[in-house]
Amino acid sequence: MSPMGQITGQIRVLIVDDEALIRHALRTFISWEAGLEVVGDASDGIEAVAAARRLRPDVVLMDLRMPAMGGIEAIATITRDLPEVRVLAVTTFASEGLVVQALRAGASGYLVKDSEPSQVTAAIREVHEGGTSMSPHIAQDLIRQVTASPTATDPAPSASPAPLTPRERSIVELLGRGLSNAEIAAELHLAEPTVKANLGRVIAKWGVRDRIQVLVHAVSHGIIEIGAHERGGEAATAARPR
Repeated sequence: MSPMGQITGQIRVLIVDDEALIRHALRTFISWEAGLEVVGDASDGIEAVAAARRLRPDVVLMDLRMPAMGGIEAIATITRDLPEVRVLAVTTFASEGLVVQALRAGASGYLVKDSEPSQVTAAIREVHEGGTSMSPHIAQDLIRQVTASPTATDPAPSASPAPLTPRERSIVELLGRGLSNAEIAAELHLAEPTVKANLGRVIAKWGVRDRIQVLVHAVSHGIIEIGAHERGGEAATAARPR
């Protein structure tokens, strides 16, 4: 075991939820999954921030509605102080309006609480590898909110982003429709690894964390606009089941 307590090859997971039953259920099935290790849990945002600083997990599963400090504030603190940590927001359909706030705060994706165990473990692996996915309507809401009300955490509009190649720009525009790598590849007649490589170059050019922050950056600088996005919204919604 390394000085930080890490086991080579294991994805280290921190579970944050104010309900003990949820924490226990998540710990149980995540621990059964090969390659995943639950390193701790927390019942509110204050505990979550302290545990993340102490344990340095790879991925945090973060409930959004909690006492003391809510999930959104905790996400912003963790991703600011520990940029290598990926966070998955965990919510219910009733609080889905908080998802966009969580993504803007730094979350790399989200899950609803009635997700199947296999969906949860797949999402953990996906965000750990630098990926993420959004439903089209969440992508739309994110674009609208960033356009309507920029925040201090969004990229400064005065700072010109590094220019994109035509292919990179096409990929970013399709990302704004909520498409996955596979769907972008099909749309542009590319191999999926090519899409992933291009997105990796965009992330490096812009100095952002992941696909979500690519989207926020693109909207902040006018690379993606609401009207252009919504023209593809209906097709994208049909393509991606909820």
